[in-house]
Amino acid sequence: MTTTRRQSVELVRFDQVGLMYPGGQPVLHGLSHSFYVGSFTFITGISGAGKTSLLKLMYREAQSTEGTVRVFGKDVAKLSRAELPQFRQRIGIVFQDCRLLSHLTVLDNVALALKITGADVKSSRVYAKELLEWVGLGQHLMDYPAILSDGQKQRVAVARAVIGRPLILLADEPTGNLDYESGYRLLRLFEELNKIGTTVVVATHNKNLISEFSYPELELYQGRLISRGREALKVYSNASQKQY
Repeated sequence: MTTTRRQSVELVRFDQVGLMYPGGQPVLHGLSHSFYVGSFTFITGISGAGKTSLLKLMYREAQSTEGTVRVFGKDVAKLSRAELPQFRQRIGIVFQDCRLLSHLTVLDNVALALKITGADVKSSRVYAKELLEWVGLGQHLMDYPAILSDGQKQRVAVARAVIGRPLILLADEPTGNLDYESGYRLLRLFEELNKIGTTVVVATHNKNLISEFSYPELELYQGRLISRGREALKVYSNASQKQY
């Protein structure tokens, strides 16, 4: 399919979004921006700028107090409790602290994310094994998280996040506990996922690290979008024709 025939598909849209947690100060103000299918975007800003809150709005962990957040074409505020599980299955999330289950092996940590959707246990483990080999952890399938390095734990977390083949991958400070080299390798892994069609949004305060990459950058300060460094252009992929 040629570039001229591809059409942009808006995956996430923020319209004048504000967020205030109960009893607290506003954390996001008047935020308007769209993320497109096949794009790779960095969300930057110092600690407390609102990066994590922005991601939480995308997967409905938090709900805006002003404006509208639309994901997959739907106003997320109107999603019922019954609709949330299926909605979140289309979103992969990688946290800074990995959140692996210490009593499960690496293989079972990854396979569990697919098994809870009702997938066959055997096929879940086969696919988990393939993913772990792809992220370079084929020799650690039966290891437990406690013996892994921080970088290895994050790669397990990535495999777990994408085993359900999500449309979008959200990563919240995924390199925060990693040294520079490990962080760089992790972002290259996200880049490979993006090349095969996954939309990627990475929240990070590490501008030195992301300077190695040429993707759009949105900068937040005290809850406001203050900069679209490397102008946030639409990035297309073969997945651009997917309809929601």
